[in-house]
Amino acid sequence: MLVGNLVILCLLGIASAAEKSLSSHATVLAENSATLGFDLYHNMAKEKGVENILISPVVVASSLGLVALGGKSNTATQVKSVLSANKVKDDQLHSGLAELLTEVSNPETRNVTWKISNRLYGPSSVNFADDFVKNSKKHYNYEHSKINFRNKRSAVNAINEWASKSTDGKLPEVTKDVEKTDGAMIINAMFYKPHWDQQFHHKMVDNRGFLVTRSFTVAVPMMHRTGIYGFHEDKTNKLFVLEMPLAHKLSSVVFIMPYHVEPLERLEKLLTRKQLDTWLSKLEQKAVAVSLPKVSVEVSHNLQKHLAELGLTEAVDKNKADLSNISGKKDLYLSNVFHASAMEWDTEGNPADTSIHGTDKLRNPILFYADHPFIFLVKDNKTNSILFLGRLVRPKGDKMRDEL
Repeated sequence: MLVGNLVILCLLGIASAAEKSLSSHATVLAENSATLGFDLYHNMAKEKGVENILISPVVVASSLGLVALGGKSNTATQVKSVLSANKVKDDQLHSGLAELLTEVSNPETRNVTWKISNRLYGPSSVNFADDFVKNSKKHYNYEHSKINFRNKRSAVNAINEWASKSTDGKLPEVTKDVEKTDGAMIINAMFYKPHWDQQFHHKMVDNRGFLVTRSFTVAVPMMHRTGIYGFHEDKTNKLFVLEMPLAHKLSSVVFIMPYHVEPLERLEKLLTRKQLDTWLSKLEQKAVAVSLPKVSVEVSHNLQKHLAELGLTEAVDKNKADLSNISGKKDLYLSNVFHASAMEWDTEGNPADTSIHGTDKLRNPILFYADHPFIFLVKDNKTNSILFLGRLVRPKGDKMRDEL
């Protein structure tokens, strides 16, 4: 009897650990990181020549936490302003961001593949302070390395080799060049692979055309499945919203796609946290025949300029930055923030629910055919944070010949 009770207590302990909610400051930071993500996305989308965008708002927030940890006076205060966290105490900022990232990237509870590697590079002249090394590892899981840019090519190769190795080869390149080589560099290297709550049909993958523009099409493999999903057609704004749960249903992927091929600028102007919540509140569970590109997307952004435009002006200014917690001296500024991700869209997931096959539930499904540019985000249902936010404008693929 005693053993039975112990087993029950253990199981209850495991269940309560799984259901444990975030602390109040981590909850605030989850919300704030999502808002920052939308602001950052809009800033990046204005830049000409950028095609695919892929950012992780929670990882960007934790990188800012690292800057706050290394900063003093106004340099540190500014980071809190960018995170809208002026009222959060320093220790709660670091413990809250650590708690949030640990929660959303836990592979056991979430059943997703998400490898996150972070590294702070400093010039060869810098000496990292022991306290900073210890605390940045504890809260943000950062590695530290000195790098000598006297031979620039070999330095860039070393960065790319580290990123490739830390993502099992999924992210072969962070950058081709580093312009500013005299400061501290933050590098995030990530690999993310959604694991669907219900898998796509492995054998029903065929080559189709993805219309980058009306006059430019690339060949991509397309995967298909029909199921019951959250769906909303916004007739006013001429777009579809689809929500597909990931395994364990703690997070889901939300797709926002215009009716037809068009530049995404019109949709991006609509894209705010408030508008997203409005769309999500209107989702209805419906039969949807989904077709998605089965592709991998590798994107690397240098966020230094974009973060500066959102208010992080001191840390990135060589003459004003006070990052003396990093080395004990005012000898550093933030010269680069490379945020690089590889995301793989694949068929894998939990076995499909076959009980509804052949029933009226799947009759006359709505078609969601993602063969032209769309916006997507990975939303965490437990913490209300956004794990990834991006757009797919040009998947990898050969140009298709125009048919007469």
